[in-house]
Amino acid sequence: MTARDPAAVDAGRRRFLSISLAAGGALLIGVRLAHGQELPPELLGDDLTAIGPFIRVERDNRVVIGARGCEIGQGVITSLPMLIAEELDVDWAQVRVVQLPYGYVDTDKGPSSRYGEQGAGGSTSIPQGWKDLRQAGATARWLLLQAAAAEWKLAADSLRTEAGQVIAPDGRKLSYGALARSAAGLTPPDQPVPLKSPEQYRIIGHPTRTADGRAIVTGQSRFGIDEYAANALVAVIARCPHLDGTLVSFDDSETRKVAGVRDVVPIPGPKPDAPFDGVLAAGVAVLADHTWAALKGREALKLVWKEGPWTKESTGALAARANELLDKDENGAEVRTDGDFAKARKQARQVIEARYEMPFLAHATMEPPGALIEIKQDRARLVASLQDPEGASELIARLTGLARKDIEVRMTRAGGGFGRRLKNDFVAEAVLIAKAAGRPVKLMWTREDDLQHDFYRPFGVHAMAAAIDRKKRVTGWSHRCAATPRDYRSGAAANRPVWNGCIGPDDFPAGMVANLDKRFFAIESGMPRGAWRAPLHTFQAFAMQCFIDEIAVVTKQDALKLQLELIGEPRQLPYQGHGGPVLDTGRLANVLRLAAEKIGWGVARTDGHGLGIACHYTFGGYAAHGFEVSVEGDQLRIHRAVCVADIGRVINPLGAQAQLMGGTLDAVSAALHLAITVKEGQVLQKNFPDYPLLRMAQAPRDVEVVLVESTADPSGAGEIGVPSAAPALANAVYAATTVRVRRLPLMPELMRML
Repeated sequence: MTARDPAAVDAGRRRFLSISLAAGGALLIGVRLAHGQELPPELLGDDLTAIGPFIRVERDNRVVIGARGCEIGQGVITSLPMLIAEELDVDWAQVRVVQLPYGYVDTDKGPSSRYGEQGAGGSTSIPQGWKDLRQAGATARWLLLQAAAAEWKLAADSLRTEAGQVIAPDGRKLSYGALARSAAGLTPPDQPVPLKSPEQYRIIGHPTRTADGRAIVTGQSRFGIDEYAANALVAVIARCPHLDGTLVSFDDSETRKVAGVRDVVPIPGPKPDAPFDGVLAAGVAVLADHTWAALKGREALKLVWKEGPWTKESTGALAARANELLDKDENGAEVRTDGDFAKARKQARQVIEARYEMPFLAHATMEPPGALIEIKQDRARLVASLQDPEGASELIARLTGLARKDIEVRMTRAGGGFGRRLKNDFVAEAVLIAKAAGRPVKLMWTREDDLQHDFYRPFGVHAMAAAIDRKKRVTGWSHRCAATPRDYRSGAAANRPVWNGCIGPDDFPAGMVANLDKRFFAIESGMPRGAWRAPLHTFQAFAMQCFIDEIAVVTKQDALKLQLELIGEPRQLPYQGHGGPVLDTGRLANVLRLAAEKIGWGVARTDGHGLGIACHYTFGGYAAHGFEVSVEGDQLRIHRAVCVADIGRVINPLGAQAQLMGGTLDAVSAALHLAITVKEGQVLQKNFPDYPLLRMAQAPRDVEVVLVESTADPSGAGEIGVPSAAPALANAVYAATTVRVRRLPLMPELMRML
């Protein structure tokens, strides 16, 4: 397709069916022209007919659907358009999907997006799009029906649609393409249009391949790192290695001698204790004609750094402090208290206790952070792999003084996100550099930059205690967590409780045991922290689900039976956290039971293999894992991995299975090998030899995914399969070796204890 000036095209050929959402959620449908609109080239049809916010129907009956979400590998570029296509009643083969840019608009209710929610985080894309995107497709279909009714002079309710055509009672057909222009001139209904019933679905619930899969495997898909602009300089940054350290001085004389280097720009870091709402660390940027020159120039810099206030921080000191706080057990923040745990403990026949240590984790996305930014006097343009385009827009406006309506934010497919791209520090760096250079800038991060300057998953220790009565029942449960608060220096989270993201008040076994005590002890640390895939749950589930297995072993009970008895009868428990408002114990028990059955639980083993199971409720979805493992010398063999998930009605089974497989493997990778460690206020890990991701030979040959059929509204799938994998794996390792690993990563600890 050749890009041309849309203003040169006759306006009559550029009418389109426009569907968008106002700030209050109301659907707006009408006719618009492309005059004065700056549309990305890929949003123009082959005949240069402009696309509307979600749907364009071309004269030849081809349908283009815009994907509004940030595609970070979770499949929303496919699943969200599927919702529209279903209600529009077109064949998926007719559909071409394009990525929409961030759709900032000013409304009488404040800033909004013409496309609705566009960020990616917390597995929310599908739940947020489930109703409004189906309504967008249904309303478009309604307009096409009205247009056909007027053409044939028939009642609209006598007509039906199928495969992109309106069909009359006598069998006459009109294609959507033939009706699009007349439909675009109609007034949309005041009330929501009725949606299809599930038995009418032809797209939802059917396995559908990734919309841009061919582009990915043929190298045509463009990630943020692939974007360039005319006259742009490539920038890399030497960042301060000390937590909250500062730049004293630098000598760039040798750097400027490197062929291709054009400029050197210092970047101030955040003020100590100020929110991380811009750059993450002080640094010096080198700008060059290409990446190699920029990197060579950075190597030639002579830098003098001043250490920050965290020079005594180390992983060992943090662990010691955590255990000290838990030993003293004083002044902890109350998270939840039910009944009287102290009394239950005193009356118990047996008290079981254990502590579990969780390390800092980096995101290590396959595509490191980076951004392409162009700033002019009256406008700006950002192209990057993002999870929070709204936040990027706000940040650019704050740093440049430009109105947000004059800032274009383009999203590309991202090489992973996992929560790292919820932070826009790399966008802030690019903006500051571009302002200083007066040129478009492409900021590049290396893997070393990425691992040493991240918003890490918190470090912490979970102290668990259970009161057991004479019938081996759990009568009391204590969960005390000493950790580095996740929301450290987060302006957006300033009013959240200190324990947010580290321990959940309504999570297992809240509402299942009469006497419950959950408390949190904050550990001071200078390490930046943030969301890491399934943030709260991946941090706490390991302790909770391993402890259940420990109780079963100590009390000589079956772990499956013990946990099912604790979960109890099917009921809905109040759940105020993300994914609520209720936790359905019946659905949780069901996935656990199915995972145990699938892995072969209860069958005596004579081959030295061990089985482990675990379950968890995450973001509205229920998942359980089962693992079969053996340990041969210094090698852990994962013979089987099972993941059972109930995520409500499944939009794209193929995509959901892929997400649950990926989540399981991500969790296994982190559990076996990964930890970010600190010494003298500096991160020690620099690249993958220091932070060894899971290799193919170490991974299970397959992750057997079972999707529970459900009529409940859908939840997301991107993070549901992570939390219960690590504890199920550790429980299997115990079953195979009788070695209880309570400190992650698992392999170094297992080898130490064997």
